[in-house]
Amino acid sequence: MIVRPRPGALAILFALRGSILPQIAPRVVAITAVACLVVATEQGWARAIPLHAGIGPFTLIGLALSIFLSFRNNACYDRWWEARKVWGALVVEARGLARLLGALLPEDDARRRRCLERLAGFAHALHARLRGQDDAAAAAPYLPEDERGRLASRASPADAALSGLAADLAGAMREGTLSDVSFGLVEQKLAGLSGVQAACERIQGTPLPFAYTLLLYRTAWLYCLLLPFGLAESLGWGTPVATALVAYTFFGLDTLGDELEEPFGTAANDLPLDALLRTVDGVVQDALGAPVPPPLSPERYWLR
Repeated sequence: MIVRPRPGALAILFALRGSILPQIAPRVVAITAVACLVVATEQGWARAIPLHAGIGPFTLIGLALSIFLSFRNNACYDRWWEARKVWGALVVEARGLARLLGALLPEDDARRRRCLERLAGFAHALHARLRGQDDAAAAAPYLPEDERGRLASRASPADAALSGLAADLAGAMREGTLSDVSFGLVEQKLAGLSGVQAACERIQGTPLPFAYTLLLYRTAWLYCLLLPFGLAESLGWGTPVATALVAYTFFGLDTLGDELEEPFGTAANDLPLDALLRTVDGVVQDALGAPVPPPLSPERYWLR
């Protein structure tokens, strides 16, 4: 995620870090080249294909297209913001569980440390799954050695970490170290963590309908390709400039929506999952009495 102050009046024109321009530049250049060709050959095609409607139809179509693009971007941003709230809930549940374990298992240090390490394993496995990495390998260092070999055969190593945590606490309850009321309090935190995992999987596994995205993409291309024909007669060589600005806006909104639609990716505008995972690691290390890792800082305004 790009984290930077708003650039000044001059710098904002040339800021590329966090801008969508590098990704859409080839399309904008292609549309501008078409606009130049349309203006250069205006006399020829104007006689062959007389167009007298002017810019009116393009104004109406452009207005409708901008509304649809805004609707799609709002839907994509809702996905991005929900994903951020879910990971915020993960931090909250991790802090609550760490506090409860310290308060309810003060004399059983080995079990408490094992449960906290399982919590870290859950967070690392979930992070790896969302980023398309090996979630079993991510969780393995935080789980007991006898469980690591079975992780690869589990459908969800993150859920395996939670199951092991619940089993540890159930063992404490059977031994009398943990009362049934206290176990119920901890189980609420485990249910919260499981809800976080389910919400992340739902967001990742349910993208916006492709047909809707394809419709807007095709319409944006057709509009930008045909726009020079409506502007050439009135703007002349100003047509390429106006067309480039329109293409930058429409293609930029479309590409930005693509990034926000997949909030767990590694693009510049995706969520900083590495930084959020570091926060969870800090919660666990603090509860274990170990040095807390420093929070991640943006690299050239990019917080990963």
